[in-house]
Amino acid sequence: MGVREKFQYDLQELKDKLVELGEYALNALNRAIVALEQQNIDDALRIMEEDAKVDKLEEKINDFAILLIAKQQPVAIDLRRIMVAVKIASDLERIADFAVNIAKSTIRIGNEPLIKPIDHIKKMHQIASSMIELTMKAFEEEDIVKAKQVAEMDDKVDSLYGQTIQELLSYTHQMPEKIEQITQLSFICRYLERTADHVTNITESIFYLVKGRHYDLNN
Repeated sequence: MGVREKFQYDLQELKDKLVELGEYALNALNRAIVALEQQNIDDALRIMEEDAKVDKLEEKINDFAILLIAKQQPVAIDLRRIMVAVKIASDLERIADFAVNIAKSTIRIGNEPLIKPIDHIKKMHQIASSMIELTMKAFEEEDIVKAKQVAEMDDKVDSLYGQTIQELLSYTHQMPEKIEQITQLSFICRYLERTADHVTNITESIFYLVKGRHYDLNN
């Protein structure tokens, strides 16, 4: 295997590790919402315990990227691919952290009956998880059309977030004895909204990778 061929093989391995990290983050988020809906404390605890796998995989990606830069001294598009991988890994790790935070909120709510069905939260999650799936495809294919679609989906999450927070705030007056649960549900909404923001950050990285320019898609 020639030097250039080996480098392309290594770049593909870096991409594969990043896709694996994306799958971990998405799985953790999906499981966290199911645990919330079912108020399954055991599953919530497992999500927290398994977060170390995500942290270790992010470290592997960072170490591998540094090694590639040191050994190959890449330029132009190949250097962007490596730097973008590091940035995306950081955003995916944060998304996995939000899944852990949702699990923690689920534990704090415990088995207390929910004050209302969590339909808006589930809808926010549905959009956010679809964003993750689509943005990872956009990354694999270096497809800015898909990346732009993801950024547009973020507005829907923001709108649902505003509606849900307003509704939850109204319950603080009607059910002051439920303030702890209301607070935790509000936190969960925020974690999902921030998840969508981090997915949008990933789409910005994809734009930079393909176009060589920075774009702000969070506004």
